Amino acid sequence: MTRLGRSGPPLWLRALLGLLLLALLGAGGAALYVRSLLAPAGGAAYTLEVQPGDSLSRVAARLQERQIVKNADALRLYMRRAGTAGRLKEGLYDLSGAMTLAQVAEKLAGPARIPTVTVTIPEGRRVKDLPAIFQKAGFDGAALRAALNETALSRHAGQAPNLEGFVFPATYEFRPKDSARQMVRAMVSRMEQEFTPAHVARARGLGLSVRDWVVLASMVQAEAANDGEMPVIAGVFLNRLRVPMTLGSDPTVAYGLGKDLPQLDRSAGDFKRDTPYNTYTRAGLPAGPINNPGQAALLAVLNPQRTLTDGREALYFLHGRDRKIYVNHSFAEHNRDIARYR
Repeated sequence: MTRLGRSGPPLWLRALLGLLLLALLGAGGAALYVRSLLAPAGGAAYTLEVQPGDSLSRVAARLQERQIVKNADALRLYMRRAGTAGRLKEGLYDLSGAMTLAQVAEKLAGPARIPTVTVTIPEGRRVKDLPAIFQKAGFDGAALRAALNETALSRHAGQAPNLEGFVFPATYEFRPKDSARQMVRAMVSRMEQEFTPAHVARARGLGLSVRDWVVLASMVQAEAANDGEMPVIAGVFLNRLRVPMTLGSDPTVAYGLGKDLPQLDRSAGDFKRDTPYNTYTRAGLPAGPINNPGQAALLAVLNPQRTLTDGREALYFLHGRDRKIYVNHSFAEHNRDIARYR
């Protein structure tokens, strides 16, 4: 009688099952590994700057070093598979190690943030003041000074030595690599936006060319203590041009002598020294703008307040110690207010 014992699966079947188990375990491990590569790498916030010539491989390696992604090759493979590997652009990308690999890839495939430098040109600054402002912002002041002498950049500058009056005072965003000429062209272009057909027609109705309008606006800008005074001062100057009378503007004298207004010295004869900008010794407008006027001054010239409350023409104005402006028709009234308020 044969003894029957327990018989298990054949050896070959056991081997096959073992291989299948190993394969399943391997596949699960691979999946876990892939999932770990896709997870956030845990690095701090980082602004990536992509420069001309940077490749995706170089950028990916940098992001791995910064722990924005766990594996540079995984990022490159992901973007190649998504068809976005060629979308990397010059500029800035704000990234973080809290982002998944998919989020990093999507960010890199989107638009880059262009780095800019903010430069503010205050109203009434002269051309000579601008290079220092740009130098402080990190640009080449000497190159800007040279560009400001390129009067061909404005069709209204005429035969002037520089672009005085034709660069618009405002806040600008420039790229660090912008040339001085590009920046000056942008400021001139912004001033050109003020010369609309309606504005030009209004200026001509007042007997002013575009250049005359800017010259007069620069005087209003220099004389006014605030925007509210500008139409009044514009009205006085326009009335004086019509009468005619000399304009008698202190800031024009200072400009012609290469001085700032507080440096004027009456006792030294500054007001009697004849220059093309001295509106005491010469009738009419000065030879050119004396600063770069803002929009309020430009519009004040086009919308002047030319009469007093009694209907008479405004021909004189002064600023009193109380910081108010006093406007009169006659010289006698003007002298009376000088005695009262100065």
